Amino acid sequence: MDLSEKTKTNLLNKSLNIKKRFVEMYFKVNAGHIGSSLSCTEILTSVYFNWMLPTDEIILSKGHAAAALYSLLAEGGIISQKDIDSFYQNDTHLAAHPPANKINKIPFATGSLGHGLGLSAGLGLASKLKKNHKKIFCVTSDGEINEGSTWEAALFIVQHQLTNVIWLIDRNKLQGFGSTEEIMKLSPLDEKLRAFGFEVIIVNGHDFDELNSVKKVYDTTDKPIAVICNTVKGNGWIEQQNQLACHYIPFKENEYKEILESIEKQKKLINK
Repeated sequence: MDLSEKTKTNLLNKSLNIKKRFVEMYFKVNAGHIGSSLSCTEILTSVYFNWMLPTDEIILSKGHAAAALYSLLAEGGIISQKDIDSFYQNDTHLAAHPPANKINKIPFATGSLGHGLGLSAGLGLASKLKKNHKKIFCVTSDGEINEGSTWEAALFIVQHQLTNVIWLIDRNKLQGFGSTEEIMKLSPLDEKLRAFGFEVIIVNGHDFDELNSVKKVYDTTDKPIAVICNTVKGNGWIEQQNQLACHYIPFKENEYKEILESIEKQKKLINK
């Protein structure tokens, strides 16, 4: 199932718009957690603009990447520019982590890591019982797989054959205090998830063609699906990408200008 050039160009443009918006949001308020947003932008873009139906749900379990989610929803017309301008401000709904029941398409507060897959499993079971064919897309970090609640949710999903839950793992191999393999080794993650009973797919989480290929597997398997999306934390932030610091530090002015210039160059290249 290959993407047409028109669709791929559209997705690339949307992802760059989303990045530009949240890069500006982060710089304006001198905030961190930039690396978390940069690693999952293409995953969120692919799900929201190339797969989800309006009745489906998207759960961003890795709530540190809230700015990417807010920017995604702004690109989709759900959040206004006025709301975007309130990011990190007093009385905002656009806080450091997604709020509960404040913004359309954000049904749960997340960022207390390890909760998102369990919430998604609950939605998946409800959808199955109601027979409403709703799909639930859950984007987790790899670091939060350290949490026992994630494994409990994984067992629950397989036990109840919740094939309507699509679990996408942002496998950037970094978490708050070091690499995932140093803190609590996950490899071989694919074999562990297969042993649980998942259909496991490994893709480049920055490549829209590879992300799109998941749809074909989803349509042909009778198992719940887990997608290991290999990514780079801080992708595109040249000075800090794949570095632990990109989880915490804000942009320096020269770094902010460099990444904006890079985004604009990419947009010109794909639209020439």
